[in-house]
Amino acid sequence: MKKIIIPLLAIAVTIMSCDIDKKGKVDLPEVDVDVEDGNLPKFDVDWADVDVSTTTKTVEVPKVVVVMEEEEVEVPTIDVDMPDEGEKFEQDLVVEAEVENVEHDINIREIRASNKRLYVIATLEELETDIGDKKMRVQDQVSLNAPDLDVKYIVVGKKPNRIFNNRNMYVNSMNDLPSNVKNAEVIYTK
Repeated sequence: MKKIIIPLLAIAVTIMSCDIDKKGKVDLPEVDVDVEDGNLPKFDVDWADVDVSTTTKTVEVPKVVVVMEEEEVEVPTIDVDMPDEGEKFEQDLVVEAEVENVEHDINIREIRASNKRLYVIATLEELETDIGDKKMRVQDQVSLNAPDLDVKYIVVGKKPNRIFNNRNMYVNSMNDLPSNVKNAEVIYTK
C-alpha cells in the first residue's frame, strides 16, 4: 500500500505546483491513409519559483583545542666539565616538532658530543589519536649545565610537512646518522 501512495503523492505534488497555460489553437492530426500535417499544442509551463540563498545560523561544530600549560616535571640535567673552558651556564636543550592529522610523541634518546658540538638525537613517533585538520607542537627537553657549546638537533622519524620543522635535521633511522654523529661520544642516553 505504501508503495502506491508515495508515488501518487509525489505526482500530485508535482502537478499542483505547476501552472499550465495553453497557448495557440489545438488541431489533432487526422488519421487516414494519407497523413496530413497537424499542429501540436504549445504549452507555457510556469514551475514553482525557487530561490537559493544562504543564511547565517549558529550551529555546534566539534573543535579540538590544544592548550599548553606549565607544569612541574622531572627534567634530566646534564653537567659537563670541559678542560680549559671556563664558566658554565645552564640552558635547556629543547627539541620540538609541529605535527598535524594525528598526535605524535617526541623523546630525546641520546646526546652525543664531539669537540665543542652537541648532537641532541630525538625520536618522533606517530600515535593513533586523530586531531583532524589541526596542528600541534610536541616537545621534549633536557637541562644542560656546560660551557658555551654548539647544539644540533636530529630527529629520527618521518619529517612532518610543516615549515617549523626545518630547524631540525631528520633521518629515517639511527643507521642514517652522518658518520661524524655516529663517531661522537654518547654523553647521555634515555
